[in-house]
Amino acid sequence: MHFSNHLIHSLRIKNQKTHGIFMQFKASISSLKVAWRKDPKLDQAIENDKRCKQCSRIVKEVLNEPGQVIPLHYLEKRRDRLRLTVKIKTFLDLNPGLFDLYMDRVRPKSEPVTFVRPSERLRQFLEEENRIFVDNEFLLVSKLCKLLMMSKDKVVSADKLVQVKREFGFPNDFLVNLVPKYQEYFKLIGEPGEGRSFLQLVKWNPEFAKSVIEVRAEEESRLTGIRTRPAFNWKLPPGFFIRKEVREWIRDWMELPYISPYADVSHLDQSSREMEKRNVGVFHELLSLSIYKRIPIPILGKFSDEYRFSNAFSNVFTRHSGIFYTSLKCGIKTAMLREAYEDGELIERDPLLEIKDEFLKLLAEGHREKAERLRLQREMVQEDMKMMALSNNDLDYDKCEKELLEV
Repeated sequence: MHFSNHLIHSLRIKNQKTHGIFMQFKASISSLKVAWRKDPKLDQAIENDKRCKQCSRIVKEVLNEPGQVIPLHYLEKRRDRLRLTVKIKTFLDLNPGLFDLYMDRVRPKSEPVTFVRPSERLRQFLEEENRIFVDNEFLLVSKLCKLLMMSKDKVVSADKLVQVKREFGFPNDFLVNLVPKYQEYFKLIGEPGEGRSFLQLVKWNPEFAKSVIEVRAEEESRLTGIRTRPAFNWKLPPGFFIRKEVREWIRDWMELPYISPYADVSHLDQSSREMEKRNVGVFHELLSLSIYKRIPIPILGKFSDEYRFSNAFSNVFTRHSGIFYTSLKCGIKTAMLREAYEDGELIERDPLLEIKDEFLKLLAEGHREKAERLRLQREMVQEDMKMMALSNNDLDYDKCEKELLEV
C-alpha cells in the first residue's frame, strides 16, 4: 500500500469539515493500535552485518588498550561484555588477519603468556580509515551540525554524541580533532567523559537546515517544473495490512502540512497531531543521517530531552509502519527506514560505508590466506600418505620375495 501525493488527493473526502471527519482528526493518537509484523528481508539486513560488527567490537577493545596490546586471557575474561559466544582463541582462528599473537610477560618476573596485538594488515586498514574520514570531512561536519540544529536548545550532550558515533559514522576522536577545527560551527563546553560536557551550535547554516524530504521535493520540482510539496513515502510490503480506521487516520494525517525537523516547534502541544508530524520528521531525518538508515530504539531514547520525544515515542515506529520498521533481531529493538531498503539491501549507500567495505576486504583476505594454508596442508598430508603407501608396498614385496626364497 503506497500513499503517493496523487493518491492521497484522490482519496480525500470532499467535505472535510463535517463533524465526523473533525472527530476523526481529534481521535487520540495513543488509541491507534497497529499490530507489529515481521519483515524477514529487513531483519536479514541486520543479520548480514552481525559478524562485521562483532569483529569491530573486538578490534576496538584491543585498540583502546595501552600500547594497543592485551594478554589473551584478559580478553577472554571480557567475552560476555563483548557479546562473544565462542572463546577468544576460536574467534581469532575464525577471523585470521586481524591480530598477531606473540609471547611476552605481564610483569618483569612473571612467566611469558600469549599477547594479542593488531596485525600489520589491520594497521594498514586503520590508515585507510583515516583517509576516508578526511575525504568525507564536510559530510561529517554537516551531520554534526544537523544533529545540533534539530535539538531543542541547539545543544546536545557530548557524551551522548560519543555513544552514537558509530551510528552516524563519526571517527573516535571527532570531539578532539574535528570539533576544534570548526569553531565557527561548534563550541565544546566541559570535558567529555565526565557526564557534564555539551556540544553547542555556534552558527546556523541555512543549507544544513533542509531535511532529506525537503531536498527530495525540491529536486522533483526542478525536474518536473511542477511544485512538489514535501511528503513522506508511505509504503507497506506485499502481504502487510492495517485496519480500515487506521488507514483512514493515516490518510488524513498525511494531508497535514510537512513540518521540518529544523523548525521551531516550541508552540506545539506535545500530544497534538502536528507534533506527531514533527516527531516522525525528526525520526526520518535521524535515520536518514545514520550510515545504515537504522538506529537501535534505546539509543534514540537517550535523546528524548534534546529532541522533545514523549515517553511513549517508540510507538511511532509501529503506528507509522509504512514509513518505519521495528526489527527485533539480535534481541534489540531497531528502528529502520523502509524507503532506504529494497529487498533488504540499502538503495543509496552513505559514503562512510567505504570503511566497512575496506574492513570486509581485510576479513576476506585473511580467510583466503587461511584457506590456501589449509589446502597446502591437505596436499602435504596426501603426499605423505602416498609415500607411506608406496613404502608399505615395497616392504610387502621384499617380505614375499624372502619367503619364496626360503621355500
